[in-house]
Amino acid sequence: MFRTEITVSTSGRGFYSLDEALNAAISQSGISEGLCHVFLRHTSASLVVTENADPDVRLDLAHFMSRLVPDGERHYRHHMEGPDDMPAHIRSVLTQAETTVPVQSGVLGLGTWQSVFLWEHRLHSHQRRLLVTVF
Repeated sequence: MFRTEITVSTSGRGFYSLDEALNAAISQSGISEGLCHVFLRHTSASLVVTENADPDVRLDLAHFMSRLVPDGERHYRHHMEGPDDMPAHIRSVLTQAETTVPVQSGVLGLGTWQSVFLWEHRLHSHQRRLLVTVF
């Protein structure tokens, strides 16, 4: 088993591919066949496995989520860090904080059009910490 922490710098709301960083962690682990588990140590971002070829897929997902969970709703009680604070928490609960991907031949065993993304739900930049375990 191998464990490391990765820090991802975000520049605000959007999708950030993790494939390169995860493949580097897998390479560092020396494990060629197994599983790569990723856990996000935050409550206002999430992890998703989705389409990597057409960026319109991610734009459509963001548009859908913004309609489902709009910023600045007056009925939210928690707004300590601004109008995107509570919506970011809701969006993270509706998605996921962890994911597991097979490791095959020393790299992520993703499908042709798949990538692992950190989905930043806040409007401003953040440093997001991910615990990566390869076994």
